[in-house]
Amino acid sequence: MILDPLPAAPRGDPLLAELTALYASNHAFHTLSGDFPDPHDIHPDQVAAALAQESEQPGTEILLARSFGRLIGIAVTLAHHPDPADPDPWIGLLMVDASLHGQGHGRRLAALVEDRFRAAGRTAARLAVLANNQKAMAFWTALGYEGLDHREDRGMGRPCTVLRKELTTS
Repeated sequence: MILDPLPAAPRGDPLLAELTALYASNHAFHTLSGDFPDPHDIHPDQVAAALAQESEQPGTEILLARSFGRLIGIAVTLAHHPDPADPDPWIGLLMVDASLHGQGHGRRLAALVEDRFRAAGRTAARLAVLANNQKAMAFWTALGYEGLDHREDRGMGRPCTVLRKELTTS
């Protein structure tokens, strides 16, 4: 798996088509999250707008995961949470093409993101899982993330569980 930063905001190019297909494949997640008006009909302009909104946050990195010669996943990270009391980087989104779920790609993508945090000298990572997303909770806890807090997300006020993992240098 190759992990590269998203180039300049894609609009109307083949990369945007790939990103739209990736997002559209995950309609079950988007049904839970409410991020798109119709999770079964996601359009390129909506994906471009979502990525533009993500990239507006200072310290955000959008990473594309490629394998098999195609885009298979995306990770959005945040170097610093807006809360100054929070010292850890965040994984804001980690999504793998739904047709590839259960094959270990999400685990590998998460490991690559953690490796990037370690390389930057970070000692832990955090993320938030929507309260209604049991599949994501099982995934992240299996990777060693532990519940830290329950609160609403900053963007839409949805109930979430905040998880944290110490990043050891083994």
